[in-house]
Amino acid sequence: MSDWLDLAGRRAAVTGAGSGIGQACALALAAQGVTVWALDRDAVGLETTVAQSGGTIHALRCDVTDEASVVAAAQQTGDADIVINAAGIGRPGALLDVDMAAWQRVLDINLTGYLRTARAFAPGMIARGSGSLVHIASVSARNPQPASGAYSASKAGVVLMSQQLAYELGPSGVRSNTVSPGLVRTPMTEAYYQAPGVAERRDAAIPLRRVARADDIADVVTFLASDRARYISGADIVVDGGFTQTLMGTVPRPGYDG
Repeated sequence: MSDWLDLAGRRAAVTGAGSGIGQACALALAAQGVTVWALDRDAVGLETTVAQSGGTIHALRCDVTDEASVVAAAQQTGDADIVINAAGIGRPGALLDVDMAAWQRVLDINLTGYLRTARAFAPGMIARGSGSLVHIASVSARNPQPASGAYSASKAGVVLMSQQLAYELGPSGVRSNTVSPGLVRTPMTEAYYQAPGVAERRDAAIPLRRVARADDIADVVTFLASDRARYISGADIVVDGGFTQTLMGTVPRPGYDG
């Protein structure tokens, strides 16, 4: 049934909606009849998102590192039933060497930016007695990603922040959940796949034998945004094609091959 999620008529705000997972989430929600505001700093990316939606998505410039910008976005979009936190960046660097400005930048977007957004939109949800917050985390939240600066720490923070929001907002009827993707091919990661052999090796590392597309993640986000997930709050849904279940398969075990 095309209307199984029963999302038509809802209102949503999606950060990081100019590309990648955020864009896919905005398009998936719009396809379900949700009135979507795509939030991003990237005006060109927002234009692409609107064009791909056939003009049904509303674009709004927003910088999640600027509290005034986020508050203004919440005021302009009106009451949102759904908020998707998908803005994110990554910066390379081992922890003992990472530039501290880069460390702070990643945290400011990936973690504090999510809190700014939740704080701006949650009061309206609380007043109405319902709402769904969905935050994009990562399997890196529980599996440290080396040489990636603050990325793993930021995503671990997102998971715990969401769980705390679920606890604090639950009595008001507001849910908060995270989705933790594994390997996903997006504009942010595309450079990796341009190196010879990387795409094939990454596909082979996943039990389902393919790296995720952004819409694989967006479908799960859309479910969590709906009332079909009405009793799910404080959860972290891993969407990785089974990748994080392969750890023991990397350990030599003579006699247990095959």
